Amino acid sequence: MLIGYARTSTQDQKYSLEAQKEKLDASGCEKLFSEEVSSVDSKRQKLEDALDYIREGEGDILVVTKLDRLARSVADTVKIQERLEAKKAGLKILDMDIDTSTPSGRLQFNLFASIAQFEREVMLERQKVGIAKAKADGKYKGRKPTSDDKKDKILKLALTNMTRQEIADEVGCGIATVYRVLKEA
Repeated sequence: MLIGYARTSTQDQKYSLEAQKEKLDASGCEKLFSEEVSSVDSKRQKLEDALDYIREGEGDILVVTKLDRLARSVADTVKIQERLEAKKAGLKILDMDIDTSTPSGRLQFNLFASIAQFEREVMLERQKVGIAKAKADGKYKGRKPTSDDKKDKILKLALTNMTRQEIADEVGCGIATVYRVLKEA
């Protein structure tokens, strides 16, 4: 069964969502999941629903029009592909003409993922070299320390019934900062 997934980042992109749905219908999708949500800031519930809907071992294929409609990053794409593989399902990306239910499609997908991983590793290596040089030159400052005001607010909010994530959201910091401040206190 072909299962389609369409997504736009904002509600202003109605045309784009409709165009995606039309392409997915034309490709033979029998079930369609769509949503208007940013891939960065929020949970993509309809994507989760589509992945849950895929039947294990039935040869289902998740179909998207473009890769950027499916995933935030290469790592996110690979995680989704792994979830599909665990169910013995495929992934079809229409604009790239990739279908991971075929040997050549898996090869193409893995080549793209490998190239992207290589590029990331090279970028991280360059970053390490740059940081080492900045440290040697006395120019590396590291992470800016958490302000005392934020620390005080975190400690006050920790006395309430708020979760660590709610505290982080309220203060405007990462959850790791909340845990670090509480550990230091």
